Amino acid sequence: MIAYVKGIIEEITEDNVVVEAGGIGYNVKISADTASRLPGTGEPVKLHTYTNVKEDTFQLYGFLAKKDLDIFRQCITVSGIGPKGGLAILSVLDADALRYAIMTGDAKAITKAPGIGARTAERLILDLKGKIQIEDALIEREIADYGAAHTLSVDTPQKKEAVEALMSLGYAQAEAMKAVNAIEGIEEMDSGAVLKAALKKMF
Repeated sequence: MIAYVKGIIEEITEDNVVVEAGGIGYNVKISADTASRLPGTGEPVKLHTYTNVKEDTFQLYGFLAKKDLDIFRQCITVSGIGPKGGLAILSVLDADALRYAIMTGDAKAITKAPGIGARTAERLILDLKGKIQIEDALIEREIADYGAAHTLSVDTPQKKEAVEALMSLGYAQAEAMKAVNAIEGIEEMDSGAVLKAALKKMF
């Protein structure tokens, strides 16, 4: 259907933006997070869109970043979560925060979205946890949150691979990064050796 809408912003509300493109004004449903990050009226914008078509409905849902659209599409595959629910979730959690909540099983964070109860949040986590990949954005989020206090960095491939492996074993991301960064001489080690050394730091 419509992959994106690129044009000039005519009007912005909390949950909708009107974008004029080719002489046509498109009503595009947006999350509160997207609304807060849009440029002002009269400014150009490109929104990646999902088209919801039903017998009596043709509605566009728009996102500034492709990753936001991707996680939205994943959310609405979960039973009990439609486009409205997916947009509600992304109004209280941005794409990276939602991925992190899913990976860590944080149902409480997801239930902050209007209309999303505990059972639905748990179903979302159960359905999507295996489909969510550890991404650089999440590593960077953790570094931003904890870096000043713990001097964390994952600036080499073997560090990142070791952190990912530790997380797959159930360790918290911050804990894994602290262990990896406590290893001496890591530049001369491969990822397997880094993982073994990091595991020793855990005990």
